[in-house]
Amino acid sequence: MMPRIKAFTTLIGHWWDSDYRAPGSPDPSTLPDKVDWQRTLPFIFLHFGCLAVFWVGISPVAVIAAIALYFIRMFAITGFYHRYFSHRTYKTSRTFQFILALVGNSSMQRGSLWWAANHRHHHKHSDEEEDIHSPRVSGFWWSHIGWLTSRKNFPTNYKAIPDLVKFPELVFLNRFDQLVPLAYGVIMLAIGWSLETFAPALGTTMWQFFIWTFFISTTVLLHGTLFINSLAHVWGKKTFDTEDDSRNNFFLALITLGEGWHNNHHRYPHATRQGFLPHQIDPTYYILKLLSKFNLVWDLRPVPKSIMDEAKLMNSKP
Repeated sequence: MMPRIKAFTTLIGHWWDSDYRAPGSPDPSTLPDKVDWQRTLPFIFLHFGCLAVFWVGISPVAVIAAIALYFIRMFAITGFYHRYFSHRTYKTSRTFQFILALVGNSSMQRGSLWWAANHRHHHKHSDEEEDIHSPRVSGFWWSHIGWLTSRKNFPTNYKAIPDLVKFPELVFLNRFDQLVPLAYGVIMLAIGWSLETFAPALGTTMWQFFIWTFFISTTVLLHGTLFINSLAHVWGKKTFDTEDDSRNNFFLALITLGEGWHNNHHRYPHATRQGFLPHQIDPTYYILKLLSKFNLVWDLRPVPKSIMDEAKLMNSKP
C-alpha cells in the first residue's frame, strides 16, 4: 500500500508543481523519449472532455464564445508566449508582462517560462538531432504532440531563460501552471450559469457553455499551435534558404494569426513581424502595433531592410 500512496502523491506533486521532483527520482534529461501515460492524463482528459458535446449539444452563443476565446488565446500564445517571452521582440512593463503571462497561461499550454525555454531550444537546434519536436528527426506525430507526453520534456530549463527567471511572479506562475486554467474553468462555468439563469432565451446551458469554451476551444487551440511544430516544417513554401525545414503557409497563418510565416520567422526570428511582405497577413503584429499606440508595449523590433529586400527577391522567383 505504501508504494502506491507514494506513487500517487508523487503524481499529484508533478501535476500541481511543475518543478516538483520526487526524492531519488532520475534526472528527467537522462530519460528516453517515450510516452509517460500518468503525466499525460491531463491532455487525455482535455481531449475526451470534448466528447461531452454529444450530451450538452450546441448553441450559437456557445460556439461563438468558443471561437472568440480560441482567437483571444491564440493571440496570447503568438503575441505573448512566442514573440515576447521567447524572442523578446518588443518591450513592456513588469506589470503588463505579468498580465501577458496570466492570459497566455489560460491557453493551458503550460507556463510562459517553460514555453519560452523549449522554443529557444528549438531555434538553437531546429531540425537537428537535439530538436525535441522535429518532423525530420522524430516523425510527424511525435513532432506534433508526442514530445509533450514525454517526462523528459516536462521540466523547465531555467538556464535557457536567465532574462525571465529573475522575476519571481513569473516563476510562480510557471511552477503552478494549473492555477490559471482552473480559474479559467470556474469563470466559464460562472458565465454559463449566468447565461442559463438570466438569459434562457439564448438557449445556452451552463455545462454546454463550459464544454465549448473550456474543452473544445482549448483542444482546437492546442492543435492549432502544435501545427507550427509539425505542419509548418513539412507543408508550404520555403522562401528563404534556411538550414531547417521551416515553411511559409498561408492556411496556418490564418488559423494562428500570423505564425504560419514560419520560414520568414526562422530566417529572422528577432522581428516582431512575421509576415514580412504586405500580402503576408499577420494579425498578431497588427494587434501589437495597436497596443503600442496605448504605450502598453513599445520598441517593436522591425525587419531589417536587407532581410526585406531578400524576401522580395525570393518571393519574386517562380
